[in-house]
Parts: sequence; C-alpha cells; structure tokens
Amino acid sequence: MEKHCSAPSFLSGGNPNPVPSVPPPGCHDKAVLLYEYVGKRIVDLQHTEVPDAYRGRGIAKHLAKAALDFVVEEDLKAHLTCWYIQKYVKENPLPQYLEHLQP
Repeated sequence: MEKHCSAPSFLSGGNPNPVPSVPPPGCHDKAVLLYEYVGKRIVDLQHTEVPDAYRGRGIAKHLAKAALDFVVEEDLKAHLTCWYIQKYVKENPLPQYLEHLQP
C-alpha cells in the first residue's frame, strides 16, 4: 500500500480532489499528516505532526478536520490510528464523520 506524508501538498494518493495540509504561516517547517491507503476506499489516518514552534495554535485541529472532511466528500472509510484525530472525533462527533469511520 502507498504511504503518504502531506505537507503543504495534499492527501491525494492519486486522487484528483486532494485534502490540504496546513503549513504554519511564514514558516518553512511544515505541519504534516501521515496517512496510508490500506484498501481501495479505506484510508488510515496515522499521525499528525506540527513543528514545536507552532504547537498549541490549532494547526493539528485543522489537519484533522481537513482529513475527515475529505473522507466524507470522497465517501471513503477512515481508520484512525492517530490519537489526535481520535480525540478530534470524540470532541466533534458529527454524524458524517462517525458514519465514515471503519469499525
């Protein structure tokens, strides 16, 4: 399976409608979302990472939201390996997110 690390690029895996990651403003360091397609329509959201200097500013939250919105828009299933994205879903239990989670 393909592994991907999105920086200011996008969560695409060859998809024409990718999900953006969030680069910290005015910085060359990049916030990233590590993910892997583990099936034709299943993406494992594995890890978010934000440069130390930019932690605590909600950047990982934007990554999580963008990734989950992408999963919903593309009608994929998501496996949540990333503890932060698991936490985000618990704090934002939107029906459209919950129905796209892989049990």
